[in-house]
Amino acid sequence: MATIAQQPPSARRRAGKHRGGHSPLVGPVLLFAAVTVTAALYVAYVLWPRWPEAPVSLDAPSLPVIVAGTFFNIEPAAIRQSIQRKPGTQDRVDLAYLWPSLVPPDPARKATVGDPVDPNERLFVTIQAADGTLPLMDRVKTIYPRYLVAEPVAGPEGLTVRGFRNDTPYRDEELVFEQAAPEHFLARCARKGVINSGSCLLERRIGNADITIRFPRDWLGDWHAVADGIDRLIARLHPDS
Repeated sequence: MATIAQQPPSARRRAGKHRGGHSPLVGPVLLFAAVTVTAALYVAYVLWPRWPEAPVSLDAPSLPVIVAGTFFNIEPAAIRQSIQRKPGTQDRVDLAYLWPSLVPPDPARKATVGDPVDPNERLFVTIQAADGTLPLMDRVKTIYPRYLVAEPVAGPEGLTVRGFRNDTPYRDEELVFEQAAPEHFLARCARKGVINSGSCLLERRIGNADITIRFPRDWLGDWHAVADGIDRLIARLHPDS
């Protein structure tokens, strides 16, 4: 007590401030420590080993799948890649259906060298994000005309065929479309070759997702049934379409 009493008043005030005040560095140091701990916990969570998800049974009900923000209902047995056979958000889904029943292939049947898959019995579907590409009909109006031959020709009854020039990126392909309503049925088809019968790609856009359907060119002879089947399948995959 005597020692303190003997100190000048200014010295006693400085000593009191030193004992009762807080360092200006305490706040930033605590904040930095909190951020560091949070980052470490996040890294540990991401890298922590997890049990793999149980595979979805092929006979399970339709899965809710989101592609580019658009909802689809997809039968697990129709999904061709096992890694895609799960609900939730995906970048792309590849599907296959038997024609003309439009049911998923029998999972018990395995293709072999002696018994390969007949492509004429299947319709293949890919659902993926549009990624900023123009819708099909916009491409038909603004991009394709510069590559097409001048004159169309008649196709199967009700269809018109217009080929791409050989000096273009679409050589050996043709646009095949319903003359009265090209927005309903329009496919880009490969010409028949010596070793193949050609295939056709038909596109539909729902929201920000593109649905691309591939089928043999030989089916164009019954294109009304193909168009009807595609409409029914898309309505099943996306009931709001």
